[in-house]
Amino acid sequence: MIVIHAGGVRLRPFHADDVDDLAAGYAEPNARAYTRDDATHWITHGAPSAWAAGGAAYAIADPATDRLIGGVGISRVVPERSQGEIGYWVVRWARGRGVATAAARALTAWAFDRGFSRLELLTNLANAPSQRVALAAGFQREGIRRSGGQGAAGRYDMVVWARLAGDPPGPTRRLLPDLPGGALFDGVVTLRPIVPDDAAFLHALLSLPDVAGTSLPPIVPDREEVELRCARAEGWWLAGERADLAITDARTGTPAGTIGLYYEDPRTTTAGIGYAMLPAWRGRGMPTRAVRLLARWALGTAGIGRLTAGTLPGNAASQRVLEKAGFRREGYLRGRLPGISGTRVDDVVYGLLAADLARDQTDRAMIP
Repeated sequence: MIVIHAGGVRLRPFHADDVDDLAAGYAEPNARAYTRDDATHWITHGAPSAWAAGGAAYAIADPATDRLIGGVGISRVVPERSQGEIGYWVVRWARGRGVATAAARALTAWAFDRGFSRLELLTNLANAPSQRVALAAGFQREGIRRSGGQGAAGRYDMVVWARLAGDPPGPTRRLLPDLPGGALFDGVVTLRPIVPDDAAFLHALLSLPDVAGTSLPPIVPDREEVELRCARAEGWWLAGERADLAITDARTGTPAGTIGLYYEDPRTTTAGIGYAMLPAWRGRGMPTRAVRLLARWALGTAGIGRLTAGTLPGNAASQRVLEKAGFRREGYLRGRLPGISGTRVDDVVYGLLAADLARDQTDRAMIP
């Protein structure tokens, strides 16, 4: 059992004097209570059993002090498939320093050097930090294992990641990058990612009849569903599926609406956008500013080639928003969307290319 030095961390066997740090550190919100007896049992029985089963169980130690700051291991080994599952955890006070990423990279390299062909990694769909570790360590997202996890609050969905021995070391390329500085703003409007604390605001917005009626599906979601949506928003962003943002007042930070980008077809780099505003904030030009901000980021930094948007035929206000933001009307699709009570509704389709956006900005700059 060798000691691994890599990326500013030290992977070593668990020691008897790790008990207190292990008992105090391994305490995730959704985990069961982890006592000192549990820690002792892991050091004396759990870790040795992992090694005996063909896996690994390393303590992550601070290279300067040798103090325990986490753990990383390989379990659920399937010898006939040369496959295992990697897992990791880091104490709260050592997070945000790249510890989990360095440990995952180091143990992954160690496993491939010893004959493993495939490593899997499972993360809670609402655990964005762990998903960022998976991406940074070169793992690729393969799908969702429904109700694959069990915690104190019940069962939850798991994201399945995998890395093969022949895959590049990472980081894995993302379809939707992070916003520069964490937000987009123009002095009047700020766009920031949706977070769990937005649940009350978002539920109020999505419960409005005119907003619910144009949502997919066209129903009012319950509060629990909205809370789950907010908790998983960053995970969807990291997966490249969608980017959900709050439209806020730049001066006060008060949420006024939402705007979202949905990747329709990565092969053609085509994405759609949609937006909604609370009644008290309508008529102030905020949606137009939000669409312009999001479009510039999407067609520039995010590398999207084409944006689409749709409106109901009678929604002249939304059509004006798109046209002011540079979108062009492209078509009228009959019965394209599901309506209330099993009906179908027509959709007026708009599109925007990077060239259109550049032309629109030039035209506005030339207006005296």
